Amino acid sequence: MLNRRTRYQGAIIKDHHILLIKLRVFPTGKIVWTFPGGGIEPNETEEECVRREMKEETNLEVRVISTLLDEPPENGEPQTYLRSRTYLCECIGGEAKPGYDPEYSPEIEAAGLHGIIETHWFDLRSEADWDTDLVNDPIIYKPLQQIRKKLGYLR
Repeated sequence: MLNRRTRYQGAIIKDHHILLIKLRVFPTGKIVWTFPGGGIEPNETEEECVRREMKEETNLEVRVISTLLDEPPENGEPQTYLRSRTYLCECIGGEAKPGYDPEYSPEIEAAGLHGIIETHWFDLRSEADWDTDLVNDPIIYKPLQQIRKKLGYLR
């Protein structure tokens, strides 16, 4: 298990939509939606970390605009990290597609036990077409609502 203090993640926004990644979680096989992100590397700034993680996990080049959320993880969330810091990001290049998470070995990825299996743009203006698993998952749903409120999509 990693011993990193903060998870740096991106809320990539494009045309009123936010990009999330769908993960198959090792070892349970559970499927979850989450923000792309991960831990900071030695000698890397927070913005460099966010840009690198977005490229690795979504194939997108992003510009980091500002910090949106900075909080401890929700109850029930794996405690790999003590905090999650979410940055507002603007897509400046690339096409969204599942990338990889180098924190897990290629053997695990090849076995299909953990990995990014999908990327999807969710409309921030309406939840009508949101995946049921996303709406019913309080670990991701709560920060999504906070982001929608901060960006003026909820009153």
